[in-house]
Amino acid sequence: MQTETDLVIRRSYPASPERIFRLWTTPDGIAAWWAPDGFTTTVDRLDLRPGGALDYTMTATGPAQIAFMEKAGMPLSTRSHKKFIEVVEPARLAYTSLIDFVPGVDPYEHRTVVTLEPTPTGTDVEMRLEPLHDQDWTERILAGRANELDNLDRLITGKE
Repeated sequence: MQTETDLVIRRSYPASPERIFRLWTTPDGIAAWWAPDGFTTTVDRLDLRPGGALDYTMTATGPAQIAFMEKAGMPLSTRSHKKFIEVVEPARLAYTSLIDFVPGVDPYEHRTVVTLEPTPTGTDVEMRLEPLHDQDWTERILAGRANELDNLDRLITGKE
């Protein structure tokens, strides 16, 4: 499930793999950190099993994010769909995301694989993602995922 073109983000957290897995796979956990800065996330449906799905709504709430969405001709709220490929608690989570929100681009699936590795001080997280349809959108998803992982760190450590 890994390719040479995968993009990789790695982080270390002072929390157990079990805690991080719960934050990644429960409605309350997802709502607490999933959205990039300036957005909120609400979970509409979660069926955590291979073949199951996560449906959630992400809404722009920050002034800069609202302005960006409006300028790009995108709605302020976007419903998203992920389909789970692999669920191995608390070590691995793989899913595809339906990319159907880019104006002028036909919908397609985008794969993400998250691996949680216990360490003496917590957990190493590796997130592998496929590039998106062009360099600009690939850079956007990398920045968004990095921001989300920063949010996860703030949630875990209690630091703002």
